Amino acid sequence: MDEDYESVLLIIRECFVYKIPPRTAARGYRAAEWGDLGTSFLWKGRLRVISKGNNCEIRMEDNSTGELFAVCPYEVHSNSVEAVLDSSRYFVLKIKSEGRHAFIGMGFQERTDAFDFNVTLQDFVKQLRAEKEAEERAAQVDTTPKKDYSLKDGQTINITIGNVGAKRTRPKPASNSTNNDGLVPLLPPPPSASQVKQQQHQKQQQPFF
Repeated sequence: MDEDYESVLLIIRECFVYKIPPRTAARGYRAAEWGDLGTSFLWKGRLRVISKGNNCEIRMEDNSTGELFAVCPYEVHSNSVEAVLDSSRYFVLKIKSEGRHAFIGMGFQERTDAFDFNVTLQDFVKQLRAEKEAEERAAQVDTTPKKDYSLKDGQTINITIGNVGAKRTRPKPASNSTNNDGLVPLLPPPPSASQVKQQQHQKQQQPFF
């Protein structure tokens, strides 16, 4: 599938084409030399700016039938489109057909149309520049040496996760019989035999009431 498709960048309903005299030396073009600009035009019709991939064309077509009158391939670094010296509404276009080329004058009645025409071509150039810069950034090779984190023969990895596998012991409940210091009180020793006899004798001597 062809990735490039035509995109209409600008449509201007009315433009005028003029026959221009040959350019003399390095002096630029002047619209005033084309005659009466209001009546001496060769053709009048619609202008469309079309882009397809990295290419751009300025097409002049009949408003009613769409029949193509002339095509100017817009080349960024050439004289395919050149503004005149004495007006902001007129240009000289280099049209091509069947391997031949010629220069024609082209202009607009409204300054806003000329402004839109200029801006459209400038935006196309900016787009080409941005795409080229993006391609150059993508083509840059990262020369930073890469670290090798792969395991060598015989190497292992030990992973410790918390206290998994450790034995846990429950704390013993505190005994109620302990004192505040945590010690168990000792019981008194049992009485001796003489002490037992003495206690029995004392009980016998006690009077009954």
